[in-house]
Amino acid sequence: MRSIWKGALTFGLVNVPVKVYSATEDHDVPLHQVHNADGGRIRYQRICEIDGEVVPYADIDRAYDDGEQTVVLTKEDLASLPSERSREIDVVEFVPSDQIDLLTLDKAYYLEPDSSSPKSYVLLRKTLEQTDRTAIVRFSLRQKTRLAALRVRGDVLVLQTLLWADEVREAAFPALDESVRISAKELEMSASLVESFSSDFDPEAFTDEYQEELRTLIDAKLEKGDALDTSETFGEKAEKEGGEVIDLMEALRASVERSRAARGGGSKTSSDDDGDGDTETPAKKSAGKSAAAKPDADEKSPAKKAPAKKKTAAKKTPAKKSAKAS
Repeated sequence: MRSIWKGALTFGLVNVPVKVYSATEDHDVPLHQVHNADGGRIRYQRICEIDGEVVPYADIDRAYDDGEQTVVLTKEDLASLPSERSREIDVVEFVPSDQIDLLTLDKAYYLEPDSSSPKSYVLLRKTLEQTDRTAIVRFSLRQKTRLAALRVRGDVLVLQTLLWADEVREAAFPALDESVRISAKELEMSASLVESFSSDFDPEAFTDEYQEELRTLIDAKLEKGDALDTSETFGEKAEKEGGEVIDLMEALRASVERSRAARGGGSKTSSDDDGDGDTETPAKKSAGKSAAAKPDADEKSPAKKAPAKKKTAAKKTPAKKSAKAS
């Protein structure tokens, strides 16, 4: 794991240097969009809705729009905020652990001691364990001030960000205000049903069946030979050309043509291209709309390949039955 942040836990006169790591990761198979006619990768561009020009990321600022006026915030404006320079995780208070609403729990991070002696780290961990308390802390991460719960998980201190109070919606449902009569017999039968499904929770007993079947489908297509050769596109070619999108698209087209020719399907002629090595993306079709600046799931690193099934055809397997499923 790579640390994403370094700072120090502070409470009173105690200072605990730490490194911060993401405690969770996404296991979904990374997928991206392609042109169904030739397999060409679809790329999104940042287009200005006023002049229709593609805007380099370095020339993009952020802004607030209230519906009538727009306030542009430059990188210098955001860097001037005091919270951006803070590298401390300040303990605000220690609260009983059962007072933390699970609904407010958000992203989890592991804290690693970042000093020659972990004594202060271990002291804080043991103190939280013995007092059954959770530390409420404030810190800054990725241009935002965060509220978080500092708790113990095994031998590690875990920092779990909390939603702010105004980020949790109120559950105001009129149906809950109606008077409902529950008989003792109904409650008894319901409790009996719950007891019949009672068990100790084992996270390892549950798997993401959709992702498993998706991987099986991909492996079956690979084994069948139903895939495009993109090794040169994203390997030597990308390295030689600096990894620019336009060069990748040209290399991808060439790979598709060779693959089709090898299968006897013929190759696409150069007259079918627009001549500039680029594809017509949804962003180009809609110059009146600004394209999203955040990267999508296709920029993730490739998932580890699951072992291929013996059968070459992708066949949907029945969902696993779990004795623990309700």
